Amino acid sequence: MNLETFKLKVLPLEGRIYGLSLRLLANKEDARDVVQDIFVKLWNKRTILEEYRSLAAFSLTVTRNHCLDLLKAKKTQSLEEVRQEFENPEDPNPQTLLERKDALTRVQSIFSELPEIQKTIVHLRDIEGYSYDEVAEITGMTINNVRVILSRARKRIRELLLIQYGSHGNQRNTKVVGKIL
Repeated sequence: MNLETFKLKVLPLEGRIYGLSLRLLANKEDARDVVQDIFVKLWNKRTILEEYRSLAAFSLTVTRNHCLDLLKAKKTQSLEEVRQEFENPEDPNPQTLLERKDALTRVQSIFSELPEIQKTIVHLRDIEGYSYDEVAEITGMTINNVRVILSRARKRIRELLLIQYGSHGNQRNTKVVGKIL
């Protein structure tokens, strides 16, 4: 694909790319940056773009994946904020702090073992606070699929934590786990 064809076929998709980016990221500057990033990605793939049946569908898929990558990058910051808040409670009791750190470590360990889609949905819904509709739109799934996957992920985390605490812990530890979930 040459420059003229790229201008005719790809540049008119700017509004759709921007709209999707804005819905997923909820930030105008980030959405503008994504448009530029996507144009660069598409230009770099210009030799294979004509192989795709729908250039618009391909462009929006690339956009969605790029936005999900950006959301995942934000996830690490959000998890760090959650960790800080959880590890520094208003109650400075050393026993409580130790129990909370232990519970957080266990949850993170279990969370890291979940399938990627479950991690993504739990993060978007429970940590970032997106609605089911927004999570469905971000992931490209139906709302029912999001609910089922989220339910299974939460159930799995809860089961594994209760197994761990059931064999090592006490009643107080399960209360700490309850606060996390």
